[in-house]
Amino acid sequence: MGGSLSRQSATLRRMFPSLLNARDLGGYPTTDGAVTKRRSLLRTDDLAQLSPAGLAALADYGVETVLDLRWPEEICAAPSPVPLHLPRVRYVSVSLLTESVAEWTAVGRYCAKEQWKRTVLERLRPQLKRALAAIAAAGPGPLLFHCVAGKDRTGVVAALLLALADVLPEAIAADYSASAENLRDAYLQRYRDADAAAIIESVRCPEEAVYNMLDYLDRAGGARAYLAAIGLGEAEITRLRGRLR
Repeated sequence: MGGSLSRQSATLRRMFPSLLNARDLGGYPTTDGAVTKRRSLLRTDDLAQLSPAGLAALADYGVETVLDLRWPEEICAAPSPVPLHLPRVRYVSVSLLTESVAEWTAVGRYCAKEQWKRTVLERLRPQLKRALAAIAAAGPGPLLFHCVAGKDRTGVVAALLLALADVLPEAIAADYSASAENLRDAYLQRYRDADAAAIIESVRCPEEAVYNMLDYLDRAGGARAYLAAIGLGEAEITRLRGRLR
């Protein structure tokens, strides 16, 4: 699975050279022997990095909806180029986790990375509901969702959608951990004046975080039951699963 993810990431990096952490959630193995749909859900890092050529490539890829999961202050500091340069692409902003950096610091500062996804599922249900409802409400064409690095906020949404599609746990874990490999060397180069150990820790994406999240979902009755519990309707849940199955 790791090799497949590396090849997929490399392919998308060639298409979008300004992005470091892009991949399609299609082609992942499921528990019943199938694979998830390709060209339906795309996860990436910040689109503010895209060059004009990258924006053209995004349009050529067929993306119809972009869901921006960043905090308002992040969007203000680095506005998305999509509304201005790709007016035919539907742009939706949903601040995931909390409404600001300061608010998230108060919630998540003491949470170990291995427990991070589980903590989000436990404590930030309204925010997750809004983000997932936006995906459920989107048209059937390819949808791209992203935050800044494309690893944690983007990662928890990806993991939930993959779990709902009955993707093998090890494949969900590999999808999350791939972000560390994609980001580490580039971030060490980009932030060369910062502490290297701190950068490596900041991009660490332990597979244990996914297994802890999946254990939480199992105790809740599964991904579908969890999504119903946070307030998504049956039709919305069906549309979300249909994105990948």
